[in-house]
Amino acid sequence: MKLRVLLFPILFSCFFVVRSQEGHPLEGRWNLTISQEGTYLPSWLEVMHSGNNTLIGRFTYAFGSARPVAEVKKFGDVFQFQIPPQWEPGAADMEFQFEMIGEGLEGTMVYTNGKTYSWTGQRAPELPYYDDQKMGKKIDLFNGKNLDGWEIKEGNQWKVIDGILTSNASGVNLVSKEKFKDFKIHVEFKYPKGSNSGLYLRGRYEVQIADNIGMSPASIYFGGVYGLLTPNENVAMKAGEWQSFDITLIGRRVTIVANGKTVIDGQNILGMTGGALDNHEAEAGPIMIQGDHGPIEFKAIEITPITAK
Repeated sequence: MKLRVLLFPILFSCFFVVRSQEGHPLEGRWNLTISQEGTYLPSWLEVMHSGNNTLIGRFTYAFGSARPVAEVKKFGDVFQFQIPPQWEPGAADMEFQFEMIGEGLEGTMVYTNGKTYSWTGQRAPELPYYDDQKMGKKIDLFNGKNLDGWEIKEGNQWKVIDGILTSNASGVNLVSKEKFKDFKIHVEFKYPKGSNSGLYLRGRYEVQIADNIGMSPASIYFGGVYGLLTPNENVAMKAGEWQSFDITLIGRRVTIVANGKTVIDGQNILGMTGGALDNHEAEAGPIMIQGDHGPIEFKAIEITPITAK
């Protein structure tokens, strides 16, 4: 009789653990495309379970950082969640409603201005890492002379001054014409006091460049993958000094060496950061330099493609 009493809680506990770890088909990472005012905005949603029945997650809009989703609620075949505004205008929550249709998602978003927009979602692709690597030929994305190799957008403020790629004021982003999949990139840059910029890998994942000297490390500060990966230390130097990043990206796995110190070591970038050019993660993408925030200068931008042997 005592044996039965002892076994029952053990069996119940095992059953509970299995039940609590069962997944829901919605769980995982989804690349969203929001149709808003005639444009298609790449966004990102991650869904995971908490305990037996609760679904929680993270969401990244077309700008800003990944923000927590307290609960994804289910009403029959319809899912709903809402999040408070971050950098969006107004004070109203953003409200999402959607269904799983085939292998994807289809839904609507009520924006902070009260307007409703439609969107679709596809599962984020797996981007495999490989140890057996072959380094290609180094490419100087910045030639020290002009903007050859870069897209020149309307309102361009980027210039080459005395061999330095310079953005003296907030304007447009600078995007490389050539696209890359896996690579190692070396950049040397400096910024004035209080400035803010960023380096977008494949045009989708922003490594933050900002005057954050002396602050505790955070994903939205110097050397972080914006809103997603936090450096193990903040190694930002004084504004006005030349600094450097050496970044290796293979699949989703990124290593960031900032000013000679490894601050992120082989971590997976699970989704796009705000400001991504697109959500076609399985494809090669350009290098984009953020120029719509603060002044920034570069004296070296060198990239070496990497392929599997």
